Amino acid sequence: MAHIRFSPAEFGALEEAASAADMTLSAFVRSLSMEGAGVRPFLGEGDRAVLGVLAAGMRAIGGNLNQIARAINIGRVPAEGDVADSIRDAHGVATALAAELAEMTRRSAATRRGEGV
Repeated sequence: MAHIRFSPAEFGALEEAASAADMTLSAFVRSLSMEGAGVRPFLGEGDRAVLGVLAAGMRAIGGNLNQIARAINIGRVPAEGDVADSIRDAHGVATALAAELAEMTRRSAATRRGEGV
């Protein structure tokens, strides 16, 4: 637990910013503090939903790659194209993840500054 003092004007600005981000004041201040400390980025609900979808995609691809590796380890040859398809899928999701993270970083900085996104 941390206690922080703000002037009435600062507190009002924080309340407005938290409301605009659709977050509680506590969650908003905590998120900004953690981002400022380099622990985790400032994410809104939409950002978390997108990351959840991308993480699910990565888990599915990881499962496919594990099955391919197990098959190879016991001497079976994977079906033609399975390895290339899985690698292509992983590359696609990783590229989408990198693009989303870059956009989230840009958007969160703009939101903190009170700019329209």
